[in-house]
Amino acid sequence: MAHFSGEDEVMLQAMLRQLFQSVKEKITGAPSLECAEEILLHLEETDENFHNYEFVKYLRQHICNTLGSMIEEEMEKWTSDQNQAEESGYDTVVQHVTKRTQESKEYKEMMHSLKNIMMVVVESMINKFEEDEMRSQERQKKIQKEKSNSYCTDNCSDSDSSFNQSYKFCQGKLQLILDQLDPGQPKEDRILKFYAQTFTLSPLHMTKEIYTSLAKYLKLYFLSRENYIPTLSAGIDISNPNVICLLKKVRLLNEYQKEAPSFWIRHPEKYMEEIVENTLSLLSVKHDQSHLVSQKILDPVYFFALVDTKAVWFKKWMHAYYSRTAVLRLLEKKYKSLITTAVQQCVQYFELCEAMKADEILGHSKHCGNKQKTFYYSGQELQYIYFIHSLCLLGRLLIYTQGRRLFPIKLKNRKDLVSLTDLLVLFTQLIYYSPSCPKMTSAAHLDNYSPASMVTEVLRILCDQKECAIECLYNNTVIEALLQPIHNLMKGAKTAPNCSETALIHIADILARIASVEEGLTLLLYGENMNSSEEKSPTGAHIIAQFSKKLLDEDISIFSGSEMLPVVKGAFISVCRQIYGTCEGLQVLIPYSLHESIAKAWKKTSLLSERIPTPVKGSDSVSSVSQESQNIMAWEENLLDDLLNFAATPKGLLFLQRTGAINECVMFMFNRYAKKLQISRHKKFGCGVLVAQVASTAAGAIALQSSGFINALITELWANLECGRDDVRVTHPRSTPVDPIDRSCQKSFLALVNLLPYPAVYELVGNQDLPNKAEYSLREVPTCVIDIIDRLTILNSEAKIRSLFNYEQSHIFGLRLLSVVCCDLDTLLLLEAQYQVSETLLNAQEENILETSESHRDFIIDGLSVERNHVLVRINFIGGPMERILPPRVLEKGDDPYPWPMFSSYPLPNCYLSEVTRNADLKQDSDLGKLLLCFKMSDKQTEWIENCRRQFCKMMKAKPDILSGSALLELLEKFVLHLSESPSECYFPSVEYTATDANVKNESLSSVQQLGIKMTVRYGKFLNLLKDSAENDLTLVLKHCERFLKQQQAPVKSSLLCLQGTYAGHDWFVSSLFMIMLGDKEKTLRFLQQFSRLLTSAFLWLPRLHVSRYLATDTIESGIHPVYFCSTHYIEMLLKVEVPLVFSAFHMSGFAPSQICLQWITQCFWNYLDWIEICHYIATCVFLGPDYQVYLCIAIFKHLQQDILQHTQTQDLQVFLKEEALHGFRVSDYLEYMEILEQNYRPVVLRDMRNIRVQST
Repeated sequence: MAHFSGEDEVMLQAMLRQLFQSVKEKITGAPSLECAEEILLHLEETDENFHNYEFVKYLRQHICNTLGSMIEEEMEKWTSDQNQAEESGYDTVVQHVTKRTQESKEYKEMMHSLKNIMMVVVESMINKFEEDEMRSQERQKKIQKEKSNSYCTDNCSDSDSSFNQSYKFCQGKLQLILDQLDPGQPKEDRILKFYAQTFTLSPLHMTKEIYTSLAKYLKLYFLSRENYIPTLSAGIDISNPNVICLLKKVRLLNEYQKEAPSFWIRHPEKYMEEIVENTLSLLSVKHDQSHLVSQKILDPVYFFALVDTKAVWFKKWMHAYYSRTAVLRLLEKKYKSLITTAVQQCVQYFELCEAMKADEILGHSKHCGNKQKTFYYSGQELQYIYFIHSLCLLGRLLIYTQGRRLFPIKLKNRKDLVSLTDLLVLFTQLIYYSPSCPKMTSAAHLDNYSPASMVTEVLRILCDQKECAIECLYNNTVIEALLQPIHNLMKGAKTAPNCSETALIHIADILARIASVEEGLTLLLYGENMNSSEEKSPTGAHIIAQFSKKLLDEDISIFSGSEMLPVVKGAFISVCRQIYGTCEGLQVLIPYSLHESIAKAWKKTSLLSERIPTPVKGSDSVSSVSQESQNIMAWEENLLDDLLNFAATPKGLLFLQRTGAINECVMFMFNRYAKKLQISRHKKFGCGVLVAQVASTAAGAIALQSSGFINALITELWANLECGRDDVRVTHPRSTPVDPIDRSCQKSFLALVNLLPYPAVYELVGNQDLPNKAEYSLREVPTCVIDIIDRLTILNSEAKIRSLFNYEQSHIFGLRLLSVVCCDLDTLLLLEAQYQVSETLLNAQEENILETSESHRDFIIDGLSVERNHVLVRINFIGGPMERILPPRVLEKGDDPYPWPMFSSYPLPNCYLSEVTRNADLKQDSDLGKLLLCFKMSDKQTEWIENCRRQFCKMMKAKPDILSGSALLELLEKFVLHLSESPSECYFPSVEYTATDANVKNESLSSVQQLGIKMTVRYGKFLNLLKDSAENDLTLVLKHCERFLKQQQAPVKSSLLCLQGTYAGHDWFVSSLFMIMLGDKEKTLRFLQQFSRLLTSAFLWLPRLHVSRYLATDTIESGIHPVYFCSTHYIEMLLKVEVPLVFSAFHMSGFAPSQICLQWITQCFWNYLDWIEICHYIATCVFLGPDYQVYLCIAIFKHLQQDILQHTQTQDLQVFLKEEALHGFRVSDYLEYMEILEQNYRPVVLRDMRNIRVQST
């Protein structure tokens, strides 16, 4: 470099020119010099051609020549120094060598030399640039002199503005644009072209100046009386040259408006505010309005509406907070007139619709779809286009809180202010007052620009914004406006001028969106004053249900024969579906029996679809028949979907089963599931909840099986569990699962758990033997629940083990499934009775023993033995959270990873039972004495009952542990005796029962009952409540109960297994009562006979109403117990209000609260609560009423809220609720909360419980 010649200088200049030419666009786009420097400093990171530039190659070669040998020496030295040490990483070597190089003398000399050389080169380039600049300026002056008049209107910037700075920066580019303009074109066209190209090619901050100058020019143009601007009466002829030129300018401005939001965030706020203010200032221009409306000169907003009818520019400006804030602030402070005129335009259009007849106005709205479009817009067409623009602008404004604060608005010629509600009512009325487009209108135009469609689109957007919808839509005034045409139709009057089926469909769409949100649904159900007795008129839900029923029953003549009638029906049933798909909504709509009307319409449509003739090839009628059949099939599917949505709630499922269409509905659900389609367009979380509800009933389980749903689920499970992935190469084997149940199988596992509550298990498995084949083909795939039990759970042969590819993983899956389903004690007893589950598991444990010596045997501890041990303890020991200890499923750290004893025979180790206080009868307390004293008083009956209940509550809150043992026994006996002697408290009639032990001794109990007796006695002996002889006494009690209840049963013919013979499960209530009575057979039977007269018996003692003659025939035939369609229905209803997060968690998990509550209640909370809490549950329901069963479950969910939310996240909520006891829950702790629930809900809940005998269609 010491010999730097003139040739070297020229060469370096050329290299630098190449570099700057390549990065010219990036540098010229930089807003400042600092930014330009940053771009150059980070060029290697941003420019993929960086290393190809000649200047970069030159620098690299120069560094290599100067420092190369030194770098190599440093690397060799570093390597030799590290030979004896640990191997160093590449990064460490680089850092070390770089540091030594930068500190070296050679590096400093090289940098000094380079700087000197580059200074010479750059200085030479700058001098040459200045010479070129002088010549360019001289040429520019000549051009400016010739064309100075062309730019007079554009000179809107100060001398020191960014425009002038940018002009200097980009002078060459602007000159290029000017040179390319065609001198032969008119001056106006050339100016427009110049503006358009500078918008495209100039730096971003420069375009602001160009935009501002154009906006100000247009404002002056419209304010000047010398320019040609059409009047409203004359309309706009867009073939007129003046109009063409004006529209081009407006369109150019509008195009920039729509592009600006994509980049103005990168510039100072002032940049964006100037654009916004100039735009609003231009749109707010108003001409002198003193002359007639017909002679009104068109304002700028009309032209903007022509080029951007749907106000897309405003939508984009309002999207981001950055620009929205500025727009709303300026609208509020300076340009509120823009909003006022928009509202005024909507009002005027509505008044026009109201005043003119349909035939007259149709001619004025043909612009929305006439294919023979001319180049002329009439005054009315312009008004309509401006109305659409105003509607879209206002709709976007209302979405935002600050936008809504601009209201109320004061209009001219109107005394009252226009409030938000007034505006929404106006929008609503426009749907059914505005004219329909002509029949010739294309579908696309009809959807895009018809008034009703435009208003509906605006209202849809408002509905989707919850906060906005609450403030704007959710009030009685707006709802009444939406329902007005329905009112008129039901009265037999014409709905409104020109109201059509399309308008009704739009109204139904908005109502469905309102009903899909909790606040909107509440408004439709109860009105605004839900707690007020003043509101006597029917609420929205009642009107919608009445209208829908009339449509279904074809009780409205005005639309008879219309092609659109099925669509109108479907739209309004969809609104009803949103309502009856919730517990509270169904309660309101029960009187209308919509399930019957929908089922009737479905059966009629189903018959029509069967009668459609098969199209014949070549026939002219093929297309018409095909279209007709498609319409009928679509309507049939729509009706099935409507019926299926009744299954979303327990009581709705009862109604669905009464229609006889449950099989078809479940088949429809399965078909959509198989096609991976959403079950219903308003459902957010798939079909999980529906399946869980349907599977909780016997008929539902059969429908799931016959539809193929269970088959498909099990096939999918088997594919994930046992089959390999064909599309994965052998070089990428499946990873070994870390979790006991692999994530790929988790979804199938949870779906099976949902499918297998006891009613379903009994129908699908009851009285069926296992296949137990001698040999299983590897290609033999399970198809039903029995197959899953046989192949995965009860592996009692070598053939079954050999048939599994992944034996351990698959068997653990089967054991986990067994563990969960056996938490339902009825399921456990059924599987034990039919398949001897315990014996199979014990044998498997025996085979897992390693004999270390003749006297010592050790169990092999592996995943399967640990899982079997857990299941064996779970299914053989009964007890609440403090009464039994379940061994963990994981190993511990340390020398003894599994300290829990395993076993392969009875008796089981006692270490799994807690040492709790058992049957500790406390001395009688003074408060208890007062409570017992109540039964001796002879006050008025009502006062006496209330006094007893008050004392009971007092005791429960103060000293709950006193209420146990013999004290509780005495209290229950005396209280039930008094209630059974009071006619007002008796719900069921007295039944004479005279059978003796000898009469029932020879009768047989089911194997499930027999095993349940053994389980009860084991639990009772553990609690020191029962003696060895208790088994015979409990057997007699249950035989007497069956005889006693059989006297009150009605004959029923049904294919359901659960309705054939006696109650399918074990009688857990009688077993619990037998333990409360300390094994006294006589006291138990006497109590049950008295208790059977009370309403509470229907909900605590489930066999009490098994095929009972006190229930309606269709209720008996459904096989659904009142605990399900009444208690759990209200549990879900109250849960949504009281613990909404838990309710949402259930839906997100695809699980139904009703299913787990039915399981808890059926087995009297055995295994979930400790014995004393079970006693308190029974006593609370007996003393305070059957509705406390509902309140107790709500209290449990409130207690479990955090755990439920956590397990929703880990996606195992079903497993948690079924397997885990209710730790820490005490009835007494939540009694005050339950009393509050009673005050709020008893009138509704208890009334419905009392109506179980008459809930019939």
